[in-house]
Amino acid sequence: MTALAAVLGFPVGHSRSPAMHNAAFRAMGLDWRYVKLPVPPERLEETVRALPASGYRGVNVTIPHKLAALEIADEATEAARAIGAANTLTFRDSRITADNTDAGGLLDTLGESPKGRRALVLGAGGAGRAAAWALKEAGAEVLIWNRTPERATQLANELGIEATSEPTEADLLVNATSVGLDPTTTEEQALRELRLSTVDCRLSTVLDLVYGDSPPAVTRWASKAGAHVIDGLEVLVRQGARSFQLWTGREPPLDTMREAARGADPAAAA
Repeated sequence: MTALAAVLGFPVGHSRSPAMHNAAFRAMGLDWRYVKLPVPPERLEETVRALPASGYRGVNVTIPHKLAALEIADEATEAARAIGAANTLTFRDSRITADNTDAGGLLDTLGESPKGRRALVLGAGGAGRAAAWALKEAGAEVLIWNRTPERATQLANELGIEATSEPTEADLLVNATSVGLDPTTTEEQALRELRLSTVDCRLSTVLDLVYGDSPPAVTRWASKAGAHVIDGLEVLVRQGARSFQLWTGREPPLDTMREAARGADPAAAA
């Protein structure tokens, strides 16, 4: 029987995860299939609890479900509990285990320790929580900004980091908001919404968790400014590789996953 996996979100149409994981399953000779499941918030819990009986071994969770996914799980890893959000659920023996591979995936993407560096995380949702926790655990000085200041303050208090009322210069800037997910968003609109107009990122590393068929607004802005830019697809690949290993117990074929996520294997999404 074919094992199933999926990405749950709302919306989820933009996700490259099916292409990436299906290419990896084929490369490893595994009888698995990965699909997209658009699930509105009010249907999340009933959907997740029904999946194991339908042959699902695990799911990735994206906007807006990462906080709720942790609450649904029967048990959680230390990372997921500490972050307060889950992006990966694994189904085994009628148990749902929550994990957060966003955190480790982000650090894998950096390729070097952020210890001692000043990091500014934009966004206090599930992705922002994971980024802030991972960077703090790795020894960075972390600032958190959110369009709703109260959420930034709450997260800062929970994680032992600092909330900031305005974005400021940092060695590492992480866009963990949804700004740029709409491909029609202009750089000017993104800068205005994220209040980045006065931020000089020329000497920064900018990690934009948003991705699409063309570079999203924050990525375009940072590239033009001369920053070292890490795009959202590389982060997707790295967190996806960790999910793949959790579900299958196999070492992920990283290059295959990267090529598929970047469109080199369009048939993988079929």
